[in-house]
Amino acid sequence: MSRSLPFRQIHLDFHTSPAINDVGSAFDPGEFARAMVKSHVNSVNLFAKCHHGHLYYDTNRPERHPGLSRNLPLLEQQIEALRRHGIKTPIYISVQCDEYAVNTHPEWAALQPDGRPAGAGPLQPGWTILDMSSDYQEYLAEQTAEILEHFRPVDGIWFDMCWSQTSSSESAIRGMLKESMNPENAEDRDKYANLVSQRYMRRFHQMAQTASPGALVYFNGRKLPRLRGEIDYFEQVEIEALPTGGWSYQYFPTNVRYVRNLGKPSVGMTARFHKSWADFGGLKPEAALIYETSQMVAHGAACCIGDQLHPRGTLDAAAYELIGRIYKRIEEREPWLAGAVPVTQIGVITPQKDARREFGTAIDGAVRMLSQLKHQFDILDQESDWKGYELLVLPDRVQVDAAFAERLTAYVAGGGKVLASGHSGLSEDGSEVIWKPLGVTAHGPSPFSATYIRFGDSVAPGAPQTDHVVYDRGIRVKAADAQAMAHVVEPYFERTYLHFCSHNQTPSDRLTDYAAAALTGHVSYVSYPIFSAFSTHGNAPYRTLVKALLDRLIEPIVRCDAPTGAEVTLTRQGSRTIVHILYFSAERRAPGLDLIEDIVPLHNVPVTVRTERCPGAVTVVPEQRSIPFHWDNGHITFTIPVVPGHAMLAIE
Repeated sequence: MSRSLPFRQIHLDFHTSPAINDVGSAFDPGEFARAMVKSHVNSVNLFAKCHHGHLYYDTNRPERHPGLSRNLPLLEQQIEALRRHGIKTPIYISVQCDEYAVNTHPEWAALQPDGRPAGAGPLQPGWTILDMSSDYQEYLAEQTAEILEHFRPVDGIWFDMCWSQTSSSESAIRGMLKESMNPENAEDRDKYANLVSQRYMRRFHQMAQTASPGALVYFNGRKLPRLRGEIDYFEQVEIEALPTGGWSYQYFPTNVRYVRNLGKPSVGMTARFHKSWADFGGLKPEAALIYETSQMVAHGAACCIGDQLHPRGTLDAAAYELIGRIYKRIEEREPWLAGAVPVTQIGVITPQKDARREFGTAIDGAVRMLSQLKHQFDILDQESDWKGYELLVLPDRVQVDAAFAERLTAYVAGGGKVLASGHSGLSEDGSEVIWKPLGVTAHGPSPFSATYIRFGDSVAPGAPQTDHVVYDRGIRVKAADAQAMAHVVEPYFERTYLHFCSHNQTPSDRLTDYAAAALTGHVSYVSYPIFSAFSTHGNAPYRTLVKALLDRLIEPIVRCDAPTGAEVTLTRQGSRTIVHILYFSAERRAPGLDLIEDIVPLHNVPVTVRTERCPGAVTVVPEQRSIPFHWDNGHITFTIPVVPGHAMLAIE
């Protein structure tokens, strides 16, 4: 990691309509700072410019908010008051959302191919999106230069709404033609939008670093799985993930496992709102905020809680009482968080190469499955360093060309293990094995959209002895240089309008010699898109099969006899290992809304951790309560008396 970040941050939104005329009228700098100090906050993102396009500091620019008194330099007073207490004050600037600019210069709007502006329509309350290939970029550069000069030195600049926005405006078309791109081609429009983004990020990053060397710079809205190519423009990586605001509880733990390997510190961002941003009057249950911030630190990230300042400049007292309890808890744990890095054993290779996409269902399913199995893992791309990983997972559709196959072969020759599934290591049509160490022969996709897996006690002891349905089409393979660990059972026929049976998939008919899973000494292969299937259907036998294969390939770093919903992570802080165990239950309380209101503790949870030497103590922290342990032949075993949602154990 290049630097440490404050663990207890606030992102203080202030998107304030020009129709509001009493902006900051109740603001009290001393009261503002005291509230942050009392809430154990040590960094606040403060607004210079909002999505409405207005400015909140002492400036002669016409964009200054019309409802902000000329006698009130709001941002200056906020910064001065917070710095007096040692609280960091990065400055927020909205990029592609600026209602003032687009109303003043309609030609700066990003246009869809049919000529309509991108974003909200003319009769909709929402944001119109700006085109960064237009003269708007110069306008934004002038604002940014003034902010950097006026507040020099800044702690950081937080640029928002920075995705690669396609546009068919006159300026965008001219730019594409200059780059020998075809404006009529959707892929070229995407390519040009990304080029524009790369150029303006490079430009604004350099502006900030020149004015305030060492300042934190972040561009929010980029595709996190594709961040490797632009990481030089960032001092940290922030994962905006309001679970109740559309991101879900899976978004943060998936993305943090990738971005934490890019050489920059990471921050998890949630919010105090019941739903999403600017949910005025919405207050999240305390149990949910405990979980969300605990999950952040358990993965080695700092915490940020979002809020929105009332237009009059007052903080919500109840919100900051809640935030204070949350951040007091984090502050008490910081001695075991600072400098702690995740300990991982497995690398999951992402199949995505398309810069427009997020992680797909294969990665989602792998994260769900490996987390439920308590494995310690990262998400990698094909450029990542594999050194230190005992096993690589190639989920469902990892394309393996000649160079990648050679690298995989060398990895296995050096003692590494591989678990592949679906089309990974096969040709696109599933008829040929590209990476021969899979130990199977391929015979193309199954003619059946749904088939069944049969495995016995030798593979999965205790599993129900039945033919387990797989709802997704697999590849027909036969074990050649590998041992078949499970077999495919095919149905009577494919379900069509000509012949079907009952309500759903056709029942099983015949056991085949096609392998559902195969295993060599170092490599295992599953002939189904097992991870995507697990993401889509959540069928437990899929996890049972993968667990059986993993157990034959590696010995897990940690074993924990806890419910599948419990999350276990390991971090290392010098010679100290910290075990985090989290158990929170998100319930579907409303359509599209998963909510955590209650903490149901676990009791007497057994844990075994691989460790080379016998430790001196195992301690529940921050309580500093020692618990008994047993060490034998490289393994330490202990029982956690209680997991009250989140427990931390330090192995010294």
